[in-house]
Amino acid sequence: MKYVVILCDGMADWQIPELENQTPLAVSHTPHMDGLARRGKMGMVKTVPEGMNPGSDVANLSVLGYDPFVYYSGRSPLEAVSIGVTMSSDDVSFRCNLVTLDPTEGEIPYEARTILDHSSDEITTEEAAQLLAAVKPILKEAGDGLHLGVSYRHCYLKEGGQLGTDCTPPHDILGKTIGSYLPKGTYGAQITQMMKDSYDILKDHPVNQARMARGLKPANSCWFWGEGRKPNLAPFHELYGLAGAVVCAVDLIRGIALCAGMEHIAVEGATGAIHTNFYGKGQAALQALANGKDFVFVHIESPDECGHKGDAQAKIDSIATIDEKVIGPVLAGLEEMGEAFSILVLPDHPTPVAIRTHTAESVPFVYYRSSMKEGVLQNRVFTEEAAKATGLVLTGGPALLGEFLEK
Repeated sequence: MKYVVILCDGMADWQIPELENQTPLAVSHTPHMDGLARRGKMGMVKTVPEGMNPGSDVANLSVLGYDPFVYYSGRSPLEAVSIGVTMSSDDVSFRCNLVTLDPTEGEIPYEARTILDHSSDEITTEEAAQLLAAVKPILKEAGDGLHLGVSYRHCYLKEGGQLGTDCTPPHDILGKTIGSYLPKGTYGAQITQMMKDSYDILKDHPVNQARMARGLKPANSCWFWGEGRKPNLAPFHELYGLAGAVVCAVDLIRGIALCAGMEHIAVEGATGAIHTNFYGKGQAALQALANGKDFVFVHIESPDECGHKGDAQAKIDSIATIDEKVIGPVLAGLEEMGEAFSILVLPDHPTPVAIRTHTAESVPFVYYRSSMKEGVLQNRVFTEEAAKATGLVLTGGPALLGEFLEK
């Protein structure tokens, strides 16, 4: 049996009045997802446990069969592994975003500025490298380090650090004044000062001057969040008896793959953003199966990024593109292989356009096995509403993965 999971990050949403009270998934043209719904099994799954933050870290661990209460140790350490940062068991790492704060000139206190974009218009890695080099001198304590990641996503490491710093994810407060959301706790004062210092350094940096001249948002501040210690995941093949691979373009998911002992497959032109090599991701999954893998997890970030931007039409288009360029070709390729297969499609969490951040509600899922011989359910489609109407609700990603794998 060959298994494929296609994870459409942030695809679930709320009903939008401008879409006649439908969701982007319901409006989008998704004949292949709808076909799976007619032939397969559909329901809802609670990927984020009660009391935990609805981040992609928690939700993707859950979908991959890892109980977050057991295995989750923070977001940043997973990304640190991905970019090659060596961590000891007593180190603490933080995610460092390059964000856009309100660049209004004048004597406006840092605390009074508004956060406009958690990704600085998806700044390039080359530009980010220049900006990080400029702010490294503000890291005054011995053992601290700032490590380059991809685009706006980077890592700050404190060797021998302590936990207990309360930080807010920047995508949770888009459009809000930042004063109430600055770091608190163990390193709260120190990190807040680093963020203020970074603004003073970056606001007039040549990279940002050039970006604004091109009509792009400046990456004018560091924003630290997602603290954690070195993760310790049980190998996926030991838990589920399958040789696994992950196709993705973001550090977080790559880090999960590496910590789980799964092969990471990079795809040329895959960006972890709206403009990416959708078709190439699906083909990479099929090639991995042909090369002997039993299980492939394909992560696609674009619906989440559209949700964070508050762009309903872009989210609709992104979902339709996934259906056309990933799910359709993967289904065709699986059928051509001539082996028994199962395919699962779902989001990790909702990213409603209305609030531009993640929520913890259950999400719709659909899976189909080539051995399913039940009759086709005419007119059934894959939407949040249709999935709820089945009455099936699974608690936890591990429960869904176990059912999908028939474990």
